[in-house]
Amino acid sequence: MENNQQKPHAIMFAYPLQGHVIPFVHLALKLASNGFTITFVNTLSIHHHITKSQPTSAAADDNIFAGVRNSDLDIRYMTISDGLPLGFDRSLNHDQFMEGLLHVFSSHVDELVGKVVHSDPPVTCLISDTFFVWSSMIADKYKLVNVSFWSEPVLVLSLYYHLDLLRKNGHFASQDNRKDPIDYIPGVRAFEPKDLMSYLQATDNISTVVHRIIYKAFEDVKRADFIVCNTVQELESETISALQQKQPIYAIGPVFPTGLATTIVPTSLWSESDCTQWLDTRPNGSALYISFGSYAHVSKEEIVEIAYGVLLSGVSFIWVLRPDIVKSDETDFLPVGFEDEIKGRGLIVPWCHQMAVISHPAIRGFLTHCGWNSILESIWCGVPLLCFPLLTDQFTNRKLAVDDWRIGLNLCDKKPITRQEVANKINRLMRTEDELGDELRKNINELKGILKNTLTADGSSEKNFNQFINDVKRKLQGKLG
Repeated sequence: MENNQQKPHAIMFAYPLQGHVIPFVHLALKLASNGFTITFVNTLSIHHHITKSQPTSAAADDNIFAGVRNSDLDIRYMTISDGLPLGFDRSLNHDQFMEGLLHVFSSHVDELVGKVVHSDPPVTCLISDTFFVWSSMIADKYKLVNVSFWSEPVLVLSLYYHLDLLRKNGHFASQDNRKDPIDYIPGVRAFEPKDLMSYLQATDNISTVVHRIIYKAFEDVKRADFIVCNTVQELESETISALQQKQPIYAIGPVFPTGLATTIVPTSLWSESDCTQWLDTRPNGSALYISFGSYAHVSKEEIVEIAYGVLLSGVSFIWVLRPDIVKSDETDFLPVGFEDEIKGRGLIVPWCHQMAVISHPAIRGFLTHCGWNSILESIWCGVPLLCFPLLTDQFTNRKLAVDDWRIGLNLCDKKPITRQEVANKINRLMRTEDELGDELRKNINELKGILKNTLTADGSSEKNFNQFINDVKRKLQGKLG
């Protein structure tokens, strides 16, 4: 029994959005592979969407980790209400959903942790998404080691972390936010205000529910015992080093599952179309992949211009296009006759397994919203980017990809987007003889090598991960002692 008490048991709460669930599941698997007992908690809504998206046989199982049952990994799975009925449309009623996460969700978390804290082995560690506002309260109440998991680049973490400096200097929350470069954030080189996250570019309304979550969450994270980040030391070394002066921070990314293209634990909230057959008919390096992710809103006008731009470019493509990301009352928002014109060279699907697609040799470029998971996956697969950020951290991620690492192009340098510019940028990215496209491919392949090396036994992410585990165990011994 004494050995059991020494075994770390982490209860993990993923933020209930697609882009957060994916790395959380992969972190759970990595920790369990390193001797942790894991209790993984999804909201009932996320669980419902994941199981509904699976083939009938898989959906019948009430545990998304069922595929690891026969392994040596000790992963338990639980679900929890987010305070709203299962049938409530969280996408259409975004603000109500967020208000619930801000005000109601913590009571459900408190009740669940209270029930399972005395499991065998006892729960000793809370790992929660940085955007949750209640983590230190729950960790303090149940005497748990408080670990915050940050699933975006450390640059974004640092900007939220130093919100007080942005306020003080008038780049945020002023009557007319300053437009000159921001050059006072520790460990961050001077950058333009247009590269701030969308919520920090706001001038008129800075008390939305998302703003209130940001204010509270990024005060709360300063009380965490440890912060683990899905990034790579070599890509953000100065920013990481500066934040490490404040708190223990570990760059352990990219947090991918073993096998990469597939995983035995489902994480998708929607059914995935199999694009393999179509891809296999394409020559190597001939196709463009287009996806705006799962949590964005594109106007109908922008979709139409992008569609015409793709037609003008003449390239083959796969376009992931979910109707609910388009801001339009119409369900038919593509240009008239578009789907007839693309027959033979284009495939439109509502959702797919992104890593399986971009790792295919037919894919040469990725037109992306610049979600952080997408950028890491693109680097891993050596696929350069055409960047079209839409909201939240995507503008800051674009800066890293286009300006700092030079692995991507801006889709449009000015608004509004035009079809001719879209076609021109696609061709620059995709053409073999284009000097800029060749430079992007060279740069992203260099970063690909760095990412692969970080996960080797002597790599920075593997060393940081092992250091994190050792530090958690030392902290636990201190608490038990």
